[in-house]
Amino acid sequence: MRLLFSLLALTFGAANAGPLAAPQAVNATGYWYENIQHNGISAAIPNGKNWVVFRNVKDYGAKGDGTTDDTAAIQRAISTGDSTGTRDTAHFGSTGQPAVVYFPAGTYLVSSTINNPVGTVLTGDPTNRATIKAAASFTGANVVFGHDKTFTGLNGFFHSIRNLVLDSTAVPASRTIALLEWSVSQNNLLSNVLFNMPVGAATHTGITTQGPNSPLIINDLEFRGGGFGIQLATTQYHLKNLVFKNVQTGVRLVSVLQATAQGMRFEGCSVGIDASTASGMLSLIDSSATNTSVVVSAAEMTASSVKGSLVLENVNVDSTVAATIKIGTTTTLTGSVKPGTAWIRGNTYAANSTTAAHASGQLVPVSRPATLVDPTTGSYPALPPPTYADVALSSFINVKTVAAHPVAGDGVTDDTAAIQAILNDAAAAGKLVFFPHGIYILTDTVVVPTGSRLVGEAWTQLSASGAKFADAKKPRVMLQIGAKRGDKGVVQMSDFILTVADVLPGAVLMQVNAAGEKPGDVGFWNCHFRVGGAIGSKVRGEQCAKPETCVAARLTLHLTDKSSSYWENVWSWTADHDLDSTGTAENGVYPAAAGGFLIESKKGTWLLGMGVEHNVLYQVNIHKAENIFIGLQQGEAPYWQGNGTTLQAPAPWTQTLLNSDPDFAWCGADDAMCRAGLYQIITKSKNLNIYSSGFWNFVAGPSRTFCADDCQDNAALYESNEKLFVYGLTTINNKNMILELKGKTATPVATRAANTGGIIDGLFRSATVAAFFR
Repeated sequence: MRLLFSLLALTFGAANAGPLAAPQAVNATGYWYENIQHNGISAAIPNGKNWVVFRNVKDYGAKGDGTTDDTAAIQRAISTGDSTGTRDTAHFGSTGQPAVVYFPAGTYLVSSTINNPVGTVLTGDPTNRATIKAAASFTGANVVFGHDKTFTGLNGFFHSIRNLVLDSTAVPASRTIALLEWSVSQNNLLSNVLFNMPVGAATHTGITTQGPNSPLIINDLEFRGGGFGIQLATTQYHLKNLVFKNVQTGVRLVSVLQATAQGMRFEGCSVGIDASTASGMLSLIDSSATNTSVVVSAAEMTASSVKGSLVLENVNVDSTVAATIKIGTTTTLTGSVKPGTAWIRGNTYAANSTTAAHASGQLVPVSRPATLVDPTTGSYPALPPPTYADVALSSFINVKTVAAHPVAGDGVTDDTAAIQAILNDAAAAGKLVFFPHGIYILTDTVVVPTGSRLVGEAWTQLSASGAKFADAKKPRVMLQIGAKRGDKGVVQMSDFILTVADVLPGAVLMQVNAAGEKPGDVGFWNCHFRVGGAIGSKVRGEQCAKPETCVAARLTLHLTDKSSSYWENVWSWTADHDLDSTGTAENGVYPAAAGGFLIESKKGTWLLGMGVEHNVLYQVNIHKAENIFIGLQQGEAPYWQGNGTTLQAPAPWTQTLLNSDPDFAWCGADDAMCRAGLYQIITKSKNLNIYSSGFWNFVAGPSRTFCADDCQDNAALYESNEKLFVYGLTTINNKNMILELKGKTATPVATRAANTGGIIDGLFRSATVAAFFR
C-alpha cells in the first residue's frame, strides 16, 4: 500500500499531508478504522437504530488463514440483515441497508462467487491489505460479483471496494474467470485494489463489465498478469492511476462513448489500451509505458467518421515501446507525446473556427495553465484518496461519542449546534472527525473551519432541514468550507452524501471558500450530492409528482472565487426516480432544483470523475473562473423537460435568477426544446482544460417519452472565454453540441449533424467532437 501510493502520487505530495496540528503517529493498535467505536445506524428504516453497519468478517466465522474455505462466512457477513429480512433483496430499498464488511489482514480462500448487494462497502486495512483468493477448485465466472443483481447497471449505485487484493493465481490458467464483475453506475468506489492473476493466463480478467452502465471513475488500482486488466462496456469512465504489469492487454474498450485515462502505467504489456472496437472517444493523458508493444491500438477511421476519436497528451514511452499508436496493422505514431503538444484524431475545431476539420492523426500545439500542473512533469495532480492509515486512533473523534455535545444522526434530531461545536474543537486540537453512518440533520449553516478532516462511513448523510433554507430569494448554505472567502488551510472530506430533508428552494448544499498550499489540501473524495428520491427525504412521493410543487434546492455546490479544491468521484443527482420505492411510484419523482455546480474559483480547481444531473438551469456553470481542470463530466437534463412540458426554463426559477444564471433569452418563448437545462456553461473564464464531456438525453417531457430524434436543442453554451481547451465532447440526442453566445445572439457551432456518431442501443443518436479550442 505505502509503496503503491509512493509510485502513484505526484510530486505535489500525498493528500494525507497538510498543515494541521500534528496528529499522533500510528502505534501498535493498528489501523484506526478497525478499532474505532462503530455506532452507525440506518436512520430511515424501521428499527434502524439497531441496524449493524460495521461487520468484521471474522465475527461471522471467517478465518483468513489461506486454507479454510471462507466463502459462506464472508457471504453471511455481507447478507445478514435484521429480523425482517436479508440484504440480498430490495427489502430495504437502495439506501436503507448500509454495511461495511471489513477484512482484517489475512488470506480468505473462496470456492465460489461472492455476491455484493446494494449499500455494501468491502474494505480492508490499507497498511496490510487482506487477500480474497479463489481456490484452485473455484466454480463460477467471477470471484466477486460487485453489484446488486436486483438492480440494472444503470441503477447500480452504492457499492464500494477498497484496500483489498483479489487473486486468481491458484486457478488454472486455462480457466475463464474474472476477478470482479463491476457493471455499475454513479456513486460507486473502486480504489486501492490489487488484481493478481497468473502471468500468461489469457482467459483471466481483472475487471469485466456488461453495459449499459453510467459510471464515473475507478482509481489507484494495480493489475498483475492475466489476459486483460479491464474489459469495459459502458457509457463513460475516468480511469485514474492504473498500473498494469505483465498483463497481455491492459484495458479493452469494448464499447465506450467517452473516456479519460489519466496516470496510466503499462509495464510488460502487449497492448496498453485496445480501442479497436470502441464506439466513441478516448483521451490518454499523463501516462507512460515500458516494455510494451503497443500503447494504443485503434481501428481505421474514415474521413467522415467520429468513431474511435483519440487524444494523446503528455504520454511518455521509452525505446522498448514499438508503437505508441497502431491503427490496424500500421504503426502511426512512435515515441512520446511531449507536454505542450497533443496528438488528435477526429473532428477538431481550431481557435476561432466554426467548422470542424477532420484530423486523421496529427500533433498540434496546446497548453496547460501552470497553476494546474506539476512544474517538473507537466502532469495534473492525481492524488490517492486519503486513508489516514498513518494516524493513530487517539487522533480521531467519533462525532457520536462526545458527551458535552450529543449528536444523534437519526434523521430527526437537530444536530447543528453539536456538530459545529465538535468541528471547532477538533480543528483547534488537530483532531480528525469520524461520522458513523447515519442521517445528520442540519437546520442552519455549519462552518467547517480550516484544519478539519472529516471521514464518513458508507455514505454518511448530512441533510438540510427547516425554514432557514426555504426562501428562494435568500439562498443559504448548509455546509460552508472555510469561514470566509480566501481562508487558507486544510479541509478534507471523504465518504459523504449532502442532501435535503424537504423541499427547500433556498438550500445551497455546500459552498467552498478555502484554498490550501497545494492540490488536495482542500479535497473531497467520494462525496456526493442528492436532491430527493430516497427515504429520509420528503422530496419524493405525491409532493414531488410535479416539478411546480417540488422546487427542491437552489444549488448543490458553489466554488467561490478565492477557493481552490480537488474533487474525485463526485455525483450530484437531482432525483429522476425513487431509489427506495418499486412499481409505479419509482418514476413518480419530478424535483426542480435550479442548478448543480456553480464554479467561480480562480486559484486552481481539479474535478476528476464528476457527474451532475437533472437540474433545471444547468448542470455545471463555470462563470468568471480561471484555472479549471475537468477529467470527466457526465450530465443529463431533467427528464420532465422537453416537448410536452408546460414548465420551461428558467421556470420555476424565473423570479429568483442569479447574475450567473442563464435566462434562455436566446430561445423562443414557447420553445421547449431550447428551454432545457444546459449541461455545461462556460462564460467569461480563462485557462480551462476539459476532458471527456458526456452529455446524454434519452427521454423527454412529463410522460418521459423515448426520443426518436433529439430530446433538446443545446448541450453546452460558451461565451467570451480565453484559453479554453475541450478534448472530447460527446452527446446523445442533442441537436447542437456547442452553442456560442454573443450578447443575446446564440450561434450553433458544433452540431450533431456535422459530428454524427453511431446509433446507441439501436435508438439514440450520438455525436462526438475530438477537440474544441478557443
